[in-house]
Amino acid sequence: MKNLTWMMAMFLLMLAGSAAAQEEKELTKVEKKALQERIDKYLHDEAEEALNNRAFTLEADQVIFKYGQTAHVTANTNFVSVKDDHAVVQTAFNIPVSGPNGLGGVTVEGIFSDYELKKDKKGNISLSINVMGTGISARVDITLYEGSNKATVSITPNFNSNRMTLNGVIVPIEKSSVFKGRSL
Repeated sequence: MKNLTWMMAMFLLMLAGSAAAQEEKELTKVEKKALQERIDKYLHDEAEEALNNRAFTLEADQVIFKYGQTAHVTANTNFVSVKDDHAVVQTAFNIPVSGPNGLGGVTVEGIFSDYELKKDKKGNISLSINVMGTGISARVDITLYEGSNKATVSITPNFNSNRMTLNGVIVPIEKSSVFKGRSL
């Protein structure tokens, strides 16, 4: 009988504790906006540091082709990645054909040069690099927008005019969740 009363008392205490925890105050619009701005600032600073360290991945969720057609794609298979002096550019579309990389697109790797990092008056950061490798010879221009980790990359091949633009977010390479296919 003592055990039963002891268990009932503990149950009532746990019930009262969970009821008190559920009475948390909802954030106001101003507080939510301030919190979102702090999160965006943190993500921007993290992305800027990754650009400065030459160890980042731009995970793209949208591709814009030469004549303006757009396609929404999977961010973990469409990316531009830079680590040390090595760059990887991969596109993979949601199509039934496997493509050269096994994912429905192309994966090219190379060594980059001319790493030019600039910051404009508005706080936007621009990065330009030349990537040369077995399957790629292109100019890659990345713009990181002020106040967030959202970015745009334009890939302009040197030997043809098949320009492509990717929109996505920049993350440090150690936080990236991309899946690399077979390289050319």
